[in-house]
Amino acid sequence: MSEQAKAVEPARAAADAVKAYIRMHRSSLAQDGELLALLLPDRAELGEVRDLQRFVIDRLAAENAVLKAEREAMRGRQSASVLLGEGVRRFVLDLIDARSFAEAIAVAIAAAPSFGADRAAICVEGERNSPTHTDGVRLIPPGTIEAVLGRDGMGAILSGGGELLLGSGGGDCRSLAAFRLKIGRNAPAALFVLGATAPGALEGEEAAMGLRYAARALERAIRAWLDLPKI
Repeated sequence: MSEQAKAVEPARAAADAVKAYIRMHRSSLAQDGELLALLLPDRAELGEVRDLQRFVIDRLAAENAVLKAEREAMRGRQSASVLLGEGVRRFVLDLIDARSFAEAIAVAIAAAPSFGADRAAICVEGERNSPTHTDGVRLIPPGTIEAVLGRDGMGAILSGGGELLLGSGGGDCRSLAAFRLKIGRNAPAALFVLGATAPGALEGEEAAMGLRYAARALERAIRAWLDLPKI
């Protein structure tokens, strides 16, 4: 280490100590005009500012506003996480309570608001004229799922493609979550898709984990109703 670097370190330590002292004694410091004058910029920088105490108060108020905004943002993220967790638990219970395959599919489609989404669909790869026999199940061209998720991918967050995956009105969705459904070894490839009109609404690690769990529960319910073996 150079001599110049050694000389800088004590100065930084002293500056940190002064900052710590100021933070701990803000209220008393605000009453000390002499110390305030030392801390404030010179008159050329302050312009016509004459009330030094008001200057400090305004600066502290601005800092508090920033801290409050950060706290509210954190609280909002926590609330969203709690709501998503509750939505996933309710979704799983509703799947267990379903009394038919069609009812299980209806539960999945109706669950979109619980996940912070506006629309939901189950997509199955098949030829255009292949019948699905079930409301809420959409046919998509073969190869679509690999194009969206890759060969082995299990899920992805998308910013487009809603028209193809969600049908009419899906083009308005700016945030999409698509999860592969492993229904059976010989079953067609399938996706559980959620779409939200708000950009970024379905992003985030916690959201991905919750939605992935919901997709795993859905694929097991479908497998059970179709009497397919575990995989």
